[in-house]
Amino acid sequence: MPTRPTWQGHLKLSLVTCPVALFTATSRANDVAFHLINPETNNRIRMVTTDPDTGPVERSALVKGYEVSKDEYVLFDEADFDKVRLDSTKTISIDQFVDADDIDRLYWDAPHFVVPDKGAGVEAFAVIREAMKTQNKVAIGCLVLRGKERQVALEVRGKGLVAYTLRSHDEVRDAEDYFDDIPTVKADTDMVEIAARIIAQKDADFDPTKFRDRYDEALKEMIEAKRKGEGLVSAPEPDDTNVVDLMAALRNSLKGSSAPAPKKATAKKAAPAKKPPAKKKAA
Repeated sequence: MPTRPTWQGHLKLSLVTCPVALFTATSRANDVAFHLINPETNNRIRMVTTDPDTGPVERSALVKGYEVSKDEYVLFDEADFDKVRLDSTKTISIDQFVDADDIDRLYWDAPHFVVPDKGAGVEAFAVIREAMKTQNKVAIGCLVLRGKERQVALEVRGKGLVAYTLRSHDEVRDAEDYFDDIPTVKADTDMVEIAARIIAQKDADFDPTKFRDRYDEALKEMIEAKRKGEGLVSAPEPDDTNVVDLMAALRNSLKGSSAPAPKKATAKKAAPAKKPPAKKKAA
């Protein structure tokens, strides 16, 4: 478990409250990270905070400013931000419960694990968790996270809760602005049927452990090759394809997808071969 939570405060359902901490549920620790390097010296470039008039400035001496007009700013230091106190700064107050399907997937954002602080708050946390489980609902509340008030959707997961920050309505673009220009085309029913069969043959359970970031792996291989001074191999350019006969392409795709089918058919045909001996015993 990370030593530093993303947020600490209280979870509140009506008059029941308990202290909780939020921990980011995802990690980018395995991502390949690069630094800016001066190729002439092989030195890593340092970003220095600089005032155009006085030169370099210590970052700790800086404050934030909001531009109200060109080159005019209202200044804020940390004490000013501490004065902006909302209930959601330190409390996630559950305001309502909804079905998970009622929330458009475009609004779901970053997940966080919600963990109760040890002590008396654990029992109150368990009560809220179990009540949510019996109702099979998602709780909606608000909290201030990273200088912004966000709606959150909380759902039960095991012994804890997961809080997903939700994007605001203003952050989500209208799909119709992009989809309205798509031409209206009546799809051929036979082609749709073949495509549906291809989809059925590729039906599977979602397993995120099987996904490999091949680009990330290729980067690591390139890094190792450069470290050893080996030559690099470029990725081949894909051939341009121009599907003239869509029906033929669908049929060929269906044939390719159904390659394993003969093995299953053979196994099913072989099963009845065990029945004749049973009839002989009966005789």
